[in-house]
Amino acid sequence: MEFETAYAQFMEDHKKARRGERFRRLTEGHGHAEKMLLENVWWPAFRSFENLHPEYEVSDFKDGARFLDYAFLLDYMLLNVEIDGYKSHAKDIDRNKFSDNLMRQNHLILDGWRILRFSYDDIVERPRMCQQILQQFMGRWTDGRRFNLLSTLKAEERDILRMALRRRRIIRPKDVCQLLVVESQKARKLLRNLCNKNLLIPHGTGSARIFSYKLADFVTADDLGL
Repeated sequence: MEFETAYAQFMEDHKKARRGERFRRLTEGHGHAEKMLLENVWWPAFRSFENLHPEYEVSDFKDGARFLDYAFLLDYMLLNVEIDGYKSHAKDIDRNKFSDNLMRQNHLILDGWRILRFSYDDIVERPRMCQQILQQFMGRWTDGRRFNLLSTLKAEERDILRMALRRRRIIRPKDVCQLLVVESQKARKLLRNLCNKNLLIPHGTGSARIFSYKLADFVTADDLGL
C-alpha cells in the first residue's frame, strides 16, 4: 500500500470516530507539518499507522482539555509525538505561554506519557535521523514487543518473510510454491495478504498484475527469529 492511500484511509477512519470539538480539531488542527511527519518519518519507519491517533485529546492540568499532535497507544505504554516549528516557539510565544507549555509537558509525564519532539526542519531535511529515533524508542520501550502485525502472522506467512530476508532479493509466486509445496493460486493469495499488511512491497511498475515482491525495510531478522 502506498503512503497516500494509507494516509487517506487513516484520516477517514479517525474522522468517522470523531464528533464536536474533537472532529473540528482534527479537520482544522491537522495540517501540513503533521502530514509531513507521517510521510517522511513514521510511514518509512513502520509502514503502519496502527495504534497511532492524530490530534488526540487529553485532560489538561488546568481542568480543561488539550490536543496532542500524535498519540501512540499500547496497553502498557503511552507516547506523545510532537512537531515543533521554530517560528511558533521562538517568536510568537510570550512568557506565560512558554511557562504554561512546559508545565503541561511535566503533567503529561506525571500521567505516564513518554514524549518525543521533532522540529519541522528535521522532519524535512533529516528524516532518516527522526526515523531512527522512533525506531530506537520502540525497540527500547516496547520491550521487544512489536506493535505491527508480525506477532499475528501465520506459520506460512512467516516462512515466506524468512525466505525473502535470507535471499535479500525479490521473490515470486513460484518461489513460494517451491517453499511451501502449494499451488500457484495459494501462493499468490499469501503474497497478497503480506502485501496488504505492508510487510511485502510490490516490485516493479507498469503492470496491473503484480509478479514479484520485496521485503519491507523495517522487517528484521530478530522479528522473524533468525
